[in-house]
Amino acid sequence: MKSAIPFGKAGPGGRRFLPFLLLALAFGLAHAGPASAQAGKKGDRGKAAKKTSARTAPVRKSALILVAKLTNDGTIIPRGIVWRVFKTSKTKTGRLELVATGTGGPSTFQLPRGTYLVHAAYGRAGATARITMEAESRQEVLVINAGGLRLRAIVAEDIPINTPNLTFDIYISHAEEGRKVIHKGVKPGEILRLNADTYQVVSHYGSVNAVTSAEIEVVAGKLTDVTMYHQAAKITLKLVNEVGGEALANTSWSVLSLNGDTIIEETGAFPSFVLAEGSYAVVARHGGKVYNKEFSVEAGVNKEEEITISFK
Repeated sequence: MKSAIPFGKAGPGGRRFLPFLLLALAFGLAHAGPASAQAGKKGDRGKAAKKTSARTAPVRKSALILVAKLTNDGTIIPRGIVWRVFKTSKTKTGRLELVATGTGGPSTFQLPRGTYLVHAAYGRAGATARITMEAESRQEVLVINAGGLRLRAIVAEDIPINTPNLTFDIYISHAEEGRKVIHKGVKPGEILRLNADTYQVVSHYGSVNAVTSAEIEVVAGKLTDVTMYHQAAKITLKLVNEVGGEALANTSWSVLSLNGDTIIEETGAFPSFVLAEGSYAVVARHGGKVYNKEFSVEAGVNKEEEITISFK
């Protein structure tokens, strides 16, 4: 009859082997666990390092040097240029993405490889170029093909007009778009930078009907000086009780063409405005009564026009 060997008792040969075997296995597992975990952590750190290295790898850029000229054989423009660099792909809003700007004359931009649209603005003149950047730096010259325009006006052949109410509007005509205003309210003596082209210039002397216009050609690389001629004068109206008397306040005025068209309406004792040369009728209303008179305007002759109540 066989009997079971109690745990911890010696088996055949008198050896106690089971407790030592279990102890060895426990010791081995205790040390194997941390080692495996450390090996796993080292592997994870290696992968993370590779990922971090990929994310922070610097983008290689090259220098784009931009300069602008008015004409092909002209000198480099030293100042006054506004540079804008765009990606050729559009954003979700349908616009080109602006990636760099600069002002002054020659400018340098550091750009990654790719294709870009570069625009140089010089006043109202401008030029655009499509540029592809590779690994090497490059220089690009943009020819704006522009000139300058300076305007002034005179009246009655030789009298300069130097008042704030003299302005110029600049228009350009295109077959596709029709006439388009590009400058409005330009003051005399101001220099405009425009692309070489033919423009329509409309000059306003005052805010009523003294208007003149002309077609002007702007030549690339040159300043074009233009003098425009107005046939008009400044007129001041007065309603008086007697010749040379004090002007009556609270008077309403209407200036009409001889055909009866209303030219301007004002209220006050001394309304003053610039009118084109010609003949007019004026109606004054004061104290419930109406007074009228015809008068003429001669170019360059500024004057007062009185309506005397006694001449009703």
